[in-house]
Amino acid sequence: MGRRQARPTSIITLNTASGATVENHAYPLRTPILALAFGLVQVQIATSASDHVTAAEVEFARQLAQQAQDFARCVERIHRRGVIAA
Repeated sequence: MGRRQARPTSIITLNTASGATVENHAYPLRTPILALAFGLVQVQIATSASDHVTAAEVEFARQLAQQAQDFARCVERIHRRGVIAA
């Protein structure tokens, strides 16, 4: 039997509304920063060090990209159907 995963102690929901943005900041001499802005709240995703990247961070970036792509597909599907979520 596998190890049980701990449940999160906190969950923060940031709703995508008019004005929500996401932007990748690529730099020539340091690792990138992914910025998500929701009105006055901004979340930045960065690697643990600014001068190198671990294999775990590469895997996380791949998972993030895959999940974001899945999220976009779901949103597009619902938008095409004209469904207004409550």
